[in-house]
Amino acid sequence: MSIPSKDIAHILRTEDDFLVTAHVNPDGDAIGSMAAVGFVLQRLGKRFTLYNQSGLPRDFAWLSLPAPIATSIPDCPACWTITLDCGDLHRAGDALMTWVDRQRLINIDHHLGNPGFGSVNWVDTSMASTSQMAAQIARELGFPLEGSLGEAVFLGLTTDTGSFSYDNTTARVLELAAEIVRLGLKPGQFNAKLQNQQPLERIQLWSRVLSRTQLLDSGKIALVTITRQDLDATGTGMQDTDGIINTVRRIKGVAVAASLREDGPKEIKFSLRSSGNVNVQPMAASFGGGGHKNAAGGTIFASMSEAESSLVQALRTFAETL
Repeated sequence: MSIPSKDIAHILRTEDDFLVTAHVNPDGDAIGSMAAVGFVLQRLGKRFTLYNQSGLPRDFAWLSLPAPIATSIPDCPACWTITLDCGDLHRAGDALMTWVDRQRLINIDHHLGNPGFGSVNWVDTSMASTSQMAAQIARELGFPLEGSLGEAVFLGLTTDTGSFSYDNTTARVLELAAEIVRLGLKPGQFNAKLQNQQPLERIQLWSRVLSRTQLLDSGKIALVTITRQDLDATGTGMQDTDGIINTVRRIKGVAVAASLREDGPKEIKFSLRSSGNVNVQPMAASFGGGGHKNAAGGTIFASMSEAESSLVQALRTFAETL
């Protein structure tokens, strides 16, 4: 029986010219897995380009990378493409959708509902992060998870497990984290770089948004909205909204937290968070989105008021089952 991690390791060892990418508006796991695969290719002496349509978020500007992250696709018609942390190919952006050769596409992901859009697919929903999968490829090729490679993997592990606090923090995840620490990573120094990146404008945005938090259905549901006016008034961007929903989820008695963010005219990004056995992935899927059991989301193409009305109705129906 074919083992995807071994198949991918074989391709990386024997082929050349790779485009390594992840979903737009990348989070820590997307950036960490991109960097980790890039370091593997670098150690193999391969030609590769790191690409993300949104570029490198400023929150991760401190991370050592094996190459700059390009925001335009290079001229490499024979490239293999490696997509990381993309539940569907469209998550990598419109430019890649029209360019990619599906016959030379490696899909590495851990999201529920991934349709297997590559010619080589490794989709494992038991993995806490795609960076964990990148670590397995590095091991297949005999590269220890030390230095910048280990740090990139640790970034993905940390961010996708909520600093090892979510239910996806398995013994295997902690053993991998321990291995990286054993090989030299200093958690205190790492977390200072990861956590102490907050500009004052972001704190002002959070204060403005959190003050409007709504509690619905006897406090089972918490909802926040983030408008373009909020971003413009505080001089912030979409990346500054990351983490707001997790703060709302911490309100006592809340089973499901939801956020709505105005990304454009009639383009509302929604995010859902829960804990324990409360599964929000099917609700996200009902709006054309996806994700995980306790963290999911998608886009509603409507005005903010229309999106809020639709989502609240779905949340209230869902709350009746809790």
